[in-house]
Amino acid sequence: MHPRHRAAPDSQALVSRSKKLSWLLRHGARESGLAMDEAGFAPVTEVLSLTGLSRAQLEAVVAENSKSRFELRGERVRAVQGHSPEGTPVTLEGLERSWEVVLGDALLYHGTSVVAARAILDSEGVHAAARSHVHLAPAVDATVGKRAGVDVLLVVSPVRLRVAGLSVFRAPNGVLLARAVPRDAVTDLLASTVAGERALGELRWRLSS
Repeated sequence: MHPRHRAAPDSQALVSRSKKLSWLLRHGARESGLAMDEAGFAPVTEVLSLTGLSRAQLEAVVAENSKSRFELRGERVRAVQGHSPEGTPVTLEGLERSWEVVLGDALLYHGTSVVAARAILDSEGVHAAARSHVHLAPAVDATVGKRAGVDVLLVVSPVRLRVAGLSVFRAPNGVLLARAVPRDAVTDLLASTVAGERALGELRWRLSS
């Protein structure tokens, strides 16, 4: 790679520190012995000791990481979403109490692959699996709550989610989340790649079956 295309050292360091902090606060609290409350907050002093970061480096990661993954409140810090319940003491209720409830009826979107979409439509819907919640996007072109390069977007009705007893929440970084997306809450599919276009007819048939 030509030198001018390489990430700057400061940028590389920020990414490395962000990954280290993300692993600890989202997945590694139990393994590392980090004290953490049910909303994911941990003492800054312990986080600094376990990661080897300075307070200034921690504040830079919180302020500058590209997806606003972290929240710093005084002497407590957390990842705002994306926790694995097995690796942390967070609870669904603790996280949800710290997020904003979304009450609107505007359609939401969940990006996935063609293979995963088939499995979702042939089963009971989308489950959080190793994470606490399913990520949703507020718009087709949204950058938060949606992975890059997905083949299709499941169109999700928040009205149908509420009928199923499920709420939609907004984390401080703007990501929308729900505990699950039942198949009945999916109203349509949209293609976002050529592979998605090719499979769209088949997937819509599965949805209507």
